[in-house]
Amino acid sequence: MAATAAQCLYLSGRFQSISLSSSRPSATAFKPLSFSANTSSFNAFSTGLVSVNPIIGRQSGRSISIVCEAGKKADSAAKRARQAEKRRLYNKARKSEIRTRMKKVLEELDALRKKTDAQPEEVIGIEKLIAEAYSVIDKAIQVGTLHKNTGARRKSRLARRKKAVEIHHGWYAPEPTPATATV
Repeated sequence: MAATAAQCLYLSGRFQSISLSSSRPSATAFKPLSFSANTSSFNAFSTGLVSVNPIIGRQSGRSISIVCEAGKKADSAAKRARQAEKRRLYNKARKSEIRTRMKKVLEELDALRKKTDAQPEEVIGIEKLIAEAYSVIDKAIQVGTLHKNTGARRKSRLARRKKAVEIHHGWYAPEPTPATATV
């Protein structure tokens, strides 16, 4: 970069005026600059990237124009945007997996609830699905995809549905709440 900047500095001493602009019309990173033969305006190159592109004239092939481009360093906002997109896709996949696992558990519970001749041993397979769903939810909370309260709410939803099916079939009888003594 220093050699390229030195070339542009050398050019600034040889020409009365050099115009700095982007060769791409849509590039907003380059701002049009111009300077005279003095070297005091060289500091325009110190904050960015400099490139020198010789362009040969169309007709004679002898006339040469030099284009010096000075642009900013990689913008931190662009990097943040790339990182945010990567995280968005990662979180989207994780949330999709959570929804899929919850849906499988809820479908199995609904099927078990509708069964008239269901046995208590059939809940064991559903408990394994619930354990897998809990694991995925806990991992999403741990890496920051889900808020801890959201994860707790989803786990609670699964547990309540399971308990409702057990109560429906008579496999679980909730204990009566103790009455509070009034004095």
